[in-house]
Amino acid sequence: MKNAAARRARHGQAPTRTLAHPLRAVIAFLSVASLVSCTGGQVAPPQPSATTTPSATAAAEVSTFTFGTAADPRTLDPALANDTESYRVTQQIMQGLVGVDPLTSEPTALLAESWDEQDSGRSYEFTLRDDVVFQDGEPFDAAAVCANFDRWYTLPATARTGTGRLPFENVFKGYADQPETSLYEGCTATAEYTVDLQLAGRITGLIPALAAPAFAISSPAALEAGAANDLTESLDGAPMSRYGQAPVGTGPFQLASWEPGGVELSFFDGYWGERGEVDRVVFTTISNPDSRARALTSGRIDGYDFVSVDSAVDLARNGLQFLQRDPYSVLYLGMNEDFPGVDNLLFRQAVAHAIDKDALIQGRFLDGTKPARQFIPEKLGVSGETVEAYGYDLGRAKDLLDQSGYDGRELPFYYPRNVSRAYLPSPEKAYAELSRQLTEAGFVIKPVPIDWSEGYIEAVQQTGDRAFHLLGWSGSYEDPDNFVGALFGAYNEEFGYEDPQLFSKINRARGLPADEDRTGAYADISSQISARIPAVPLAFPISALAMSARVTTYPVSPVMNEVFNRIDLADVEPRPEPSS
Repeated sequence: MKNAAARRARHGQAPTRTLAHPLRAVIAFLSVASLVSCTGGQVAPPQPSATTTPSATAAAEVSTFTFGTAADPRTLDPALANDTESYRVTQQIMQGLVGVDPLTSEPTALLAESWDEQDSGRSYEFTLRDDVVFQDGEPFDAAAVCANFDRWYTLPATARTGTGRLPFENVFKGYADQPETSLYEGCTATAEYTVDLQLAGRITGLIPALAAPAFAISSPAALEAGAANDLTESLDGAPMSRYGQAPVGTGPFQLASWEPGGVELSFFDGYWGERGEVDRVVFTTISNPDSRARALTSGRIDGYDFVSVDSAVDLARNGLQFLQRDPYSVLYLGMNEDFPGVDNLLFRQAVAHAIDKDALIQGRFLDGTKPARQFIPEKLGVSGETVEAYGYDLGRAKDLLDQSGYDGRELPFYYPRNVSRAYLPSPEKAYAELSRQLTEAGFVIKPVPIDWSEGYIEAVQQTGDRAFHLLGWSGSYEDPDNFVGALFGAYNEEFGYEDPQLFSKINRARGLPADEDRTGAYADISSQISARIPAVPLAFPISALAMSARVTTYPVSPVMNEVFNRIDLADVEPRPEPSS
């Protein structure tokens, strides 16, 4: 829109990405691959109510943004979520103290206007906005912020099961029932709009971490009314609380409805920030990437995420637009050391040498995807020079496997179906190539496909009869601890990997001042992970969105902090700004 940049400047916001010409954009980052035709389910567009007048329907359609998602959200309580599609929705409804600059991904003010580090990083004072209300009409203030922090800290074990390590544990190291390890000491409302957060030790990446969607602030009244910590409800098989089905935050959109296959949001008229041009958001679940591409081409949706190589060229030929994110996720082959033989280092070294990462990437990932030597993305500036690369060497892999004493038993290999992630746009194809490579080296692979929606995450992050699994990690804030700390900072059942020395190094590094010593500490951590090989890093994938011609700007973000009131639509007239 011609007035969009000026409007954003008045609100003190950086510009969002204007969409590029489709063919130039796709040529810039996409390798041409053979086109594959796949069938998938058709998704009908939202139908207007029978009582809606034609003019009202037309106006609603013009200001509606319909997005094709790869999976249903698992919960709409961000504190208990650990998946992209849950966060994609909750970020529209809820906000945290800290935001993300759309150009640099650096922390920026959001619900907190400012913050001040005190006592050598053992406390932080946050000054809050005083013009914010929750979507249920309750006031946003310091008491509400502390109620959220205290809820996260005292979260009962029954609410933490079946989800892997939650972000609060990754950042603060423990809960109220783990006081010897937790870095959280308390939250005090020192004034109506002033919060003092007390820590047991420095968390260098705390401010970036608080911009992650898991730390969005909920209405305390809604948390209580929805019994947020009691997972007594279920939607499409996922356990959740009543609050997880009806969240209340301070964001630009509020929940209108949620059923399997679709979420609808409406603009919150009491929103404190920019209104934007989108009044209604519809998330439609289309698990197959080729089906999402067809839905976009036919006009049933306005955009979707995780463009696959197979569909990208056809999309460009149809005049559709692409937005590329800087790579900020890592794909890995997980290994379960509780499975017989996998605890042998020679076995894991054989796996690492058996994988041809370049062959895996070619034709299955967008151009610009790079093989990964370590788990920390290049963007974070941690050197990988001392990391063992384990180059592809089939003969070496066979020798190491023989030395390990592997007896030829079947090795269950778990992989997801019917989903796309930033780190894995086409999981079935990635599995097929990895299975081929491992089989060639002498491993006997037993395929175990599991639908993402039927609990794949839970299956690979708990004790189970698996040797290998395919998964990845998408960073939600810029700090090395967001990767190695979240994956390897403590024992977890995903890898069955016990390494107290590594755990201690990670715990120390996360509290070091942000300087060369801290960067060097994370380089040493990466070296130790590569020597022990609890998992094999495979790639830093490029992910991309596709948009229809009516979307003129979209707030693309490496950490996927993409809030839809910042979308501009070609057929929506700018609204007059309210007088100040």
